[in-house]
Amino acid sequence: QVQLAESGGGSVQEGMSLRLSCAVSPHISPTYCIGWYRQSPGKQREGVAAVYTGYPNTYYADSVKGRFTVSEDKAKNTVWLQMNSLQLDDTGMYYCGAALDARICALSDWTGGSWGHGTQVTVFS
Repeated sequence: QVQLAESGGGSVQEGMSLRLSCAVSPHISPTYCIGWYRQSPGKQREGVAAVYTGYPNTYYADSVKGRFTVSEDKAKNTVWLQMNSLQLDDTGMYYCGAALDARICALSDWTGGSWGHGTQVTVFS
């Protein structure tokens, strides 16, 4: 079973950037959907961005389009989430998940597949 480990979270001022990393072991399959989801206190879990490693195609929530970029490097078995122009509403615990299932790429509320333990992102004014 694939294992994932997130890193790169932190506390940043509004408007700044962060890059999150998701290390995938043993390796990134060429047919995975790997997605970034976030959970904020009092809010529903939200799919933020995902990549289908087969082509690769990328998918984004409307709330982050134009600000976030998801990318993957099979040689490094890593998926990144570059987050620019961070806003207060971007605060939350960010998780990466992987599955041979398109529902992660659809940024659905499906919770199947494999997930990491999360990395905290806090944006302050």
